[in-house]
Amino acid sequence: MPTRLPWWRRLFGRSDRPLAAGSRPRHRIWRRPHLALPLLLLILVAAVWFGRDRLPEALDFAKDTTSKPEALRPQEVRASSQAPRHGPGKAFDGFNNRYWAPSEAGPGDGEYLEADFAKPVRLRKVLITPGRSVNQDEFLTQTRPSRITVTLVNGDGESRTRTLRLKDQSGQQTFNVPGSDVVRVRLTTEAAFGVRPDRRLAVAEVEFFGRR
Repeated sequence: MPTRLPWWRRLFGRSDRPLAAGSRPRHRIWRRPHLALPLLLLILVAAVWFGRDRLPEALDFAKDTTSKPEALRPQEVRASSQAPRHGPGKAFDGFNNRYWAPSEAGPGDGEYLEADFAKPVRLRKVLITPGRSVNQDEFLTQTRPSRITVTLVNGDGESRTRTLRLKDQSGQQTFNVPGSDVVRVRLTTEAAFGVRPDRRLAVAEVEFFGRR
């Protein structure tokens, strides 16, 4: 009489039944465990459950890496101070031959530009064109920022900062400044190139890129 196999042998389809006289054992083909699929589904469900708090971040990261950033236009801009005919709007007007300058000459330490967005945005990049112009002969006639502290403020009023170090060269410079739910950005000058008593700090253009 055949004996009943243990459960662990029945699970994997193993059989140790004696062969009939003159027959050969068949080639054994490995069979997948019957519980593999349910166990896999349970693991996936558990992973999604315990990682549910990180799921929005993962989705945002996927969108950031697959989509092209768009220009983010601020609704309102302001500055710590401004020289005549060189208000903060000159740094956000899309022209690189007009610039913002503070009211006092010198290094411009502590002077800042600030931009507000109508709705929270997901910021990715900040583009800065230092100096008064992209033309080299005009670029060197005013003070240029060498270190800027960027402060990002979100919809809850929380802020975080990042320091940007600029090169003393004309033209646009790009920086990765990621931030989510951003409603305000402040750029504060901490140090500068070409400081002289008769020169003012100059920033030709500031641009923001990301997703709305």
